Amino acid sequence: MSQTKRKAVVVFSGGQDSTTCLLYAVQQYDEVHAITFDYGQRHVQEIEVARQIAADLGLAAHKVLDVGLLNELAVSALTRDAIPVSNDLQENGLPNTFVPGRNILFLTLAAIYAYQVGADTVITGVCETDFSGYPDCRDEFVKALNHAVKLGMERDVKFETPLMWLNKAETWALADKIGRLDYVRQQTLTCYNGVIGDGCGECPACKLRAKGLHDYQQAPDAVMAALNSKLS
Repeated sequence: MSQTKRKAVVVFSGGQDSTTCLLYAVQQYDEVHAITFDYGQRHVQEIEVARQIAADLGLAAHKVLDVGLLNELAVSALTRDAIPVSNDLQENGLPNTFVPGRNILFLTLAAIYAYQVGADTVITGVCETDFSGYPDCRDEFVKALNHAVKLGMERDVKFETPLMWLNKAETWALADKIGRLDYVRQQTLTCYNGVIGDGCGECPACKLRAKGLHDYQQAPDAVMAALNSKLS
């Protein structure tokens, strides 16, 4: 008797983290779907980057979903070009790139899509050690929403977070472990100013990404050992 195919849906932006998760999923699952959300984001080029990467990897499907309503409701430097991206925290202690409710919406819609395609796993690249400080990237939040989704859909869908406890250097190490570090470096879009690859070098996202790569390149064996310890 043949075994049931293991299927996963990856929340996919075309950035470093979600692309690393997508490459991880391709190795771990029999069938991989990607879902990308168009919410009128500042770096809208990421949608085309996501399309190209999905085509490169030959996924089962890549769905781009229009969720423009989020742009109407959530005021942020990532949803309003008039608001400059800043390293300074706001009065609420969060960066101005935080989009309220984004991962609540994205993970819920991804779970609905997983229900449709018969996938039992939703993979997202959120990371609590990433010091951007977004509350909807915390392990506690993901687990709480996962529990709610299971109850609401009567379906045992699992939210998987491969990067949750990895720092940026270890995320680069994971891409290297998969054998796709150069691909992630050259083809992904993390930059808030829409520059593919190493980015503009000035925005917070580019600085975090560059520091992680530098830290990995300076001590690859130590970082890879730390990664393997966390993955075991």
